[in-house]
Amino acid sequence: MQFPESLKYTKDHEWIKIEGNIATVGVTEFAQRELGDIVFVDISAQGKELSANEIFGTVEAVKTVSDLYLPVSGTITEVNAELEGNPEYVNQDPYGKGWMIKMTISNPVEVNELLEAAAYQELTGA
Repeated sequence: MQFPESLKYTKDHEWIKIEGNIATVGVTEFAQRELGDIVFVDISAQGKELSANEIFGTVEAVKTVSDLYLPVSGTITEVNAELEGNPEYVNQDPYGKGWMIKMTISNPVEVNELLEAAAYQELTGA
């Protein structure tokens, strides 16, 4: 299982890649394995300003629906339109084609509360 060192992680199994004040967010490889085959991704928060830990969408697998939580506060600027017709990208490439949103970070201090790769790996026991 992969835990890219260049990313930060949440206890709710989201990853975040930070480039300046822009961030890309998705679900971790661990999360997609736990969920199983992803059949639908619903993100209707584009353009919205949300706080850290607020729900920005849901991901539906064959057996369950799971909420998606924003790792840090900010405004969602882009949703991965490719996921509409290809939700399986989340399973196939969670850190690449399976990204979910891009956002502008409004409170950079919150990044300090996120987990490093080693801490996230320890959390998952993987």
